[in-house]
Amino acid sequence: MNGNDVLRNITFSCSSVECQLPLPFARGSCISNFPSLMFATCREFSGRLFHLGLNLSCGISFKTSTFHPIAQLSTSHCLFSHHPLLSTSRFPVLRSARVSRNLSDFTHPTALMDLKGVLEVLEQLAPLSLAESWDNVGLLVEPSKPRPIKTILLTNDLTTAVMDEAVAMNCDLIVSYHPPLFRPFKRLLQKDWKQRLAVRAIEGGIAIFSPHTSWDSVEGGVNDWLVGGMGSGKVSVLSQAHSSGPQKHRLEFFCVNDEELNSLLEQLRHIEGSENFQCSALRNESGGQQVNLIFNSLALTAAVQILVSNPHAGRSLNITQVQQPPLLGCGQGRLSVLDEPVSVSTAVQKMKTHLGLPHLRLALGDQQTLDSLVKTVAVCAGSGASVIQGVKADLYITGEMSHHEVLDAVCKGTSVILSDHSNSERGFLAVFKQRLNARLGDTVTVAISQRDQDPLQVV
Repeated sequence: MNGNDVLRNITFSCSSVECQLPLPFARGSCISNFPSLMFATCREFSGRLFHLGLNLSCGISFKTSTFHPIAQLSTSHCLFSHHPLLSTSRFPVLRSARVSRNLSDFTHPTALMDLKGVLEVLEQLAPLSLAESWDNVGLLVEPSKPRPIKTILLTNDLTTAVMDEAVAMNCDLIVSYHPPLFRPFKRLLQKDWKQRLAVRAIEGGIAIFSPHTSWDSVEGGVNDWLVGGMGSGKVSVLSQAHSSGPQKHRLEFFCVNDEELNSLLEQLRHIEGSENFQCSALRNESGGQQVNLIFNSLALTAAVQILVSNPHAGRSLNITQVQQPPLLGCGQGRLSVLDEPVSVSTAVQKMKTHLGLPHLRLALGDQQTLDSLVKTVAVCAGSGASVIQGVKADLYITGEMSHHEVLDAVCKGTSVILSDHSNSERGFLAVFKQRLNARLGDTVTVAISQRDQDPLQVV
């Protein structure tokens, strides 16, 4: 072998099951550290096999020219096609009966990650473009001195107690679901608790990131986790999210002939930001054309000025805003039509178990009892009245609603379960920790705060 040999993959063979792990070697790369690289790449997979009590042996064979290390695993017993530790959702490359899949998604960093790298992973898991326009999401505190991200602390709220915890564990990044910095600061003083947190983070070189409503909106996020506590059902989004691409407008107008149309299009092409506008035209019997343009809204004013200067286009001009395409599965709130309806009493018990709470608040809808059947459930994590209010459902589940908002729901025959604000969100941290670990691998320690809790307690 030499420096031009290429390491393509590692192949695991286990009885009738085989998978391939591609490794990040480029042509011309040094292969002297292959053993440590292979160990880092294979550790989680092989560890899961050991969890099943399999007796594994591993050997490596090499081929020159193109370098293909083969890791052969022999087992005394291998029946795990439906085992949760080796499910296809976790290891999509498992194959049986000679059906092969590439393990392109199963890659873990083997080097320490910087803040930029971690932020890219967070963006992939829940794009910040999904957040509500009023929200303050993303990187809120950025240290002046770059350093590797070794420890991440997940919390629902960043309080003084959580900051103490982060400092004690030498945390590099705090991911706080709720943004601790929301309203603008004009100064950083010790008399305000949020300003004190910002100062401590800066002094300690701790980055702070908040996802908030992007986690609520994303498919598989907080609201999908919350409604999942009621069991399986047909789930739909209450407030649909749309693409965050540039806003566009449709301009419709009439031209008497090709010469007039070509002259207008030539002028429109010179507008800054209009290079990629879309145009279609429908010719009538007299040779005139009904023209349809899709324009970037940033170039709209200049385009209109050109069109109104033409007597035919100006008189016939019609402008409409183009609706952005929906992002299926994303948006605020969820409505579930349950596969198996349950009683109100059972719904309460299910949510207590799901949220890990001994108590919940319940308001029974008019003419409803604890034995009444719940077929449809509308949920919104946090303070969800603005999202679920008016939705026709047997049961509302959210963190908090005002007194009068609860009365409105009850009078319409809808029962309401309230858990207090952050209790409807906090349990998702454990789900997100697993997803983050799967992306970051063993180079980063991801912990959930032990000091984070809802400020309200039942006494």
